[in-house]
Amino acid sequence: MAPLPRILLVGAGTMGSFHARVTAQNEACELATIVDPRPEVGQALADRYGASWAPELGSFEGIDAVIVAAATEAHGPLARTVLEAGLPLLVEKPVTADLPATIELLELSERAGVPMMCGLLERYNPAVLTARSVIENPVHVNGARHSPYAPRIKTGVAWDLLVHDVDLALQVLDGDVTSVEASVGHFHPSSVPGAEDVVEALLGFSDGAVATVSASRLGQKKVRTMTIHELDRMVEVDLLRRDVTVYRHVSGEAATEDGRGYRQQTIIEIPELVTNKEPLAAQLERFLHVLDGTVDADAERASILPSHRVVAKVKEVSAAQA
Repeated sequence: MAPLPRILLVGAGTMGSFHARVTAQNEACELATIVDPRPEVGQALADRYGASWAPELGSFEGIDAVIVAAATEAHGPLARTVLEAGLPLLVEKPVTADLPATIELLELSERAGVPMMCGLLERYNPAVLTARSVIENPVHVNGARHSPYAPRIKTGVAWDLLVHDVDLALQVLDGDVTSVEASVGHFHPSSVPGAEDVVEALLGFSDGAVATVSASRLGQKKVRTMTIHELDRMVEVDLLRRDVTVYRHVSGEAATEDGRGYRQQTIIEIPELVTNKEPLAAQLERFLHVLDGTVDADAERASILPSHRVVAKVKEVSAAQA
């Protein structure tokens, strides 16, 4: 029996702790090492899941793959170190908050023949997977991702939040993005210069489809919704509650028992979820399948760049308006 792939995790913060849990729980791999410069955090997390702890990246001896869940600002140097060592990489989104740097890393991965995957987690949301299984001819996608303010996030909401909904729009709609319009707002006094707090973007696709996506960190409650419009149906997705509702409008005259009539009605359907698997666990499974070759590593790598290109264009358009 082949030994289980040994995973090194970089980052013991909020996302890092989630990755540590699902990696330790997966019987098809082993959480070997957690890297974090803070011993009170990194050592504690490693002890919780039976892994070793290191304050920084050193030797990769005995390691088969790496998950980078550090702060976005550290993604670039960490990813380069991992790829240059020839190790498969799963890096949290975005790869970097700079498009040329992201392209450079993807090209490095391709040249070296090293698998690379990005943590575009909503792809694995059971509600998203269910919605994609029932849609037929979508023409308009509307996404909203709003959150209360989080001082720890240094990048603006375009890279932190909007990238998810751009990626989902690209997953749902078939054409290429041919036009981008955007408006941004900078409001919070604690935000670093250039880090937007609100983004509203309109994406036009080559086949005529449209996506409108909204991200904000000024929300007073967490909102994660996506609505997919077809000509005769609407599919409403709540990504937090992980449920899907399908609406179909029907015109026609009818009468109730008391003689009052109505001319319209809406048929509501609630499809059963195609899976209940936790998205992060499903994402890890896909990464492991990339490692064992049952998922095409080249196709997985190629799926990363489109959303990053669009978000970079959103930033470019909004900067030109400033």
